[in-house]
Amino acid sequence: MTPTEIIALMNQEKPACVETLHGRALEFIPEKNQLSMQFEPGLNCCHSINVVQGGYVTAMLDAAMAHAVIAVEKFRATPSSIDINVSFLRPSRAGKYTAVGAIVKLGKTVGYLKAELFNDKGELTATATSSVYLTRHAK
Repeated sequence: MTPTEIIALMNQEKPACVETLHGRALEFIPEKNQLSMQFEPGLNCCHSINVVQGGYVTAMLDAAMAHAVIAVEKFRATPSSIDINVSFLRPSRAGKYTAVGAIVKLGKTVGYLKAELFNDKGELTATATSSVYLTRHAK
């Protein structure tokens, strides 16, 4: 599968959590084991007037990391979070975001991932690292 085909398939079969955040896969760069996604959380995802709730911020970062694994593995592995660590660097407000997820290392059953979340001004608003359990599927 080409990177373009992988992105198209991801956007055809989006999970509900990605739909809730008006998300979609944007670009897969195999050489970097990296995938970017766009999200647009609305005011319904906010508390304190216009601050995106931390769980939604975490979901955007987590989705980008998981989709990077799925893309690299060409849909033959499903990652399940073992842990996820998020650093909230500034308030995330309702609007457009780009989450960039990447693989640090993939083993046979465990993977290590990282992600960054940027607002529409290009400002880094949050980062994450995660370890995941990999469920391998038949080829």
